[in-house]
Amino acid sequence: MSETTYDALVIGSGAAGSFAAMELTAQGLSVLLLEAGPAVTEKDFDPARKKAPASSINIWERARATVKGQPIQARAAFFTERFSHFFVNDWKNPYTTPKDSPFLWIRGRQGGGRLHSFGRVLLRWTDEDFKIRTLTGKGEDWPVSYDELLPFYEEAESLLGLYGNPDGVETLPDGVYAKRAGLTPAEEAFKAKVEGKWHGRHVVSWRYIAPDPTRTWAPLRKAQATGLLTTRYNAVVRRITTDEGTGLATGAEIIDRVTGGVESVRSAIVALCASPIESVRLLLNSKSTRHPDGLANSSGTLGRYFMDQLPCLAFGSFSEAKGWAKDTSAPTDDFYNPSGGIFIPRFDKAELSRGDFDFQGSVGRAPTDADGDARLSFFGFGRMLPYADNRITLDPRRKDAWGIPVPHIRCAMRDEELALLKKQEEILIETIKGVGGELEFIGSPTGLKEMGRGAFPDADRFSRFMFRRWFRKTMCMGAAIHETGGARMGASSNDSVLNGYNQSWDVPNLIVTDASAFPGSGVAGTTLTVMALTIRACRHVVQGYRSKQ
Repeated sequence: MSETTYDALVIGSGAAGSFAAMELTAQGLSVLLLEAGPAVTEKDFDPARKKAPASSINIWERARATVKGQPIQARAAFFTERFSHFFVNDWKNPYTTPKDSPFLWIRGRQGGGRLHSFGRVLLRWTDEDFKIRTLTGKGEDWPVSYDELLPFYEEAESLLGLYGNPDGVETLPDGVYAKRAGLTPAEEAFKAKVEGKWHGRHVVSWRYIAPDPTRTWAPLRKAQATGLLTTRYNAVVRRITTDEGTGLATGAEIIDRVTGGVESVRSAIVALCASPIESVRLLLNSKSTRHPDGLANSSGTLGRYFMDQLPCLAFGSFSEAKGWAKDTSAPTDDFYNPSGGIFIPRFDKAELSRGDFDFQGSVGRAPTDADGDARLSFFGFGRMLPYADNRITLDPRRKDAWGIPVPHIRCAMRDEELALLKKQEEILIETIKGVGGELEFIGSPTGLKEMGRGAFPDADRFSRFMFRRWFRKTMCMGAAIHETGGARMGASSNDSVLNGYNQSWDVPNLIVTDASAFPGSGVAGTTLTVMALTIRACRHVVQGYRSKQ
């Protein structure tokens, strides 16, 4: 048992955990940050790893990773060997799913979590996401509005230094941008064509951050500078501990990832920031006499209403532009490829064919012959409604490499999602073809549709065969990597795990600020909203902590 009692314990060092560490130390609290994986070092970003894939399908890199213990991680749509060490070993970190509802859980365990492998796109949500039931009669309203989150969005954006442009799109609010984001000539042409044909459809640049040359996330640097942060790497949290008398959280029980040794750490506040599935698993595994169904689960909703966004993937060409171009908006990085691209937000309300989906992609960024049609690719994200039977539970028969029960994940689409996904694909096809583009394939969990020359026409025959064979395993639920829910916020302790400040109804000194807290899936990336909610939640819990001192 550690003799030190910290003011706050933060579990996880990714998007939520790094901002929690920053905010809690900024408030003058002593903080212990627990990360299940190792620290990252300069060797993790070796420029020698930056190699062009042998083919556009990347089949051999995926095969090598599969043999080395990453059969799940290697299915991520944009997996490359360069980043393989930023993904977990699936043999040591298993999970289960129903046979008829596969789910792709893409995860990283190291300092910074998935921040080293995500696309670095940071987008605001709107009240079309937060007040969905009020606006549509479906889903669940959040106990927080866009106006309430606005100042916290601005704080996160200002700290991180986003690249972006003021676009004035009603469905995608502008943010605080440090520098302009560029488009390729092909993207400029694509944007002009789309917006000229459909006045309710917009094409904007990514709003993104460049790779940090220090390789340490800015919020963590700020937390470290206070002198109030202690970080423990290779600390696998087995359970959150509680006081049987008060029911309050007292800290955590941890297993050393390398030695297997077990110890307890103590704190007055616990901030759970481990990512949706992992956080729910940990709460379920933290049951006690006072919390027999899992920690913070008096409502019986812990693990329920789990979601991901509806994924679809499309590749093709755009004959209105030739060749390709590099985006020089951000400085060149020795390890990462250039960021940037285009985003098609939810259409304006006046657009008759609008739906709860959007598209992220690029045109004219992939190398091709100077006189060849510009290459295009898009990934679509659609809204999933929350259902009680889509849930995370503990599998009683399987444990991970540290003896902790693994999660069983059920995330199945219903008729609502199938209809929306069908429309999502149809609209993407209509948009691309309507401006002179040609698709080679579009696919989703409902299957692969090839057109024209077919998927990856210039790849070798074997790679194309394996792409078709593996597609359903790659493009299933989870492929969007925007999972949400399982410990949702709400207005009542009867049907939610957390209140409107990400605070457990049952355990007031416990906050959960990753996307497990989301009552809805949204359609844009979750990361910026996680950051904003974390800042807000930490300030609120500190106010309560100080009032009792």
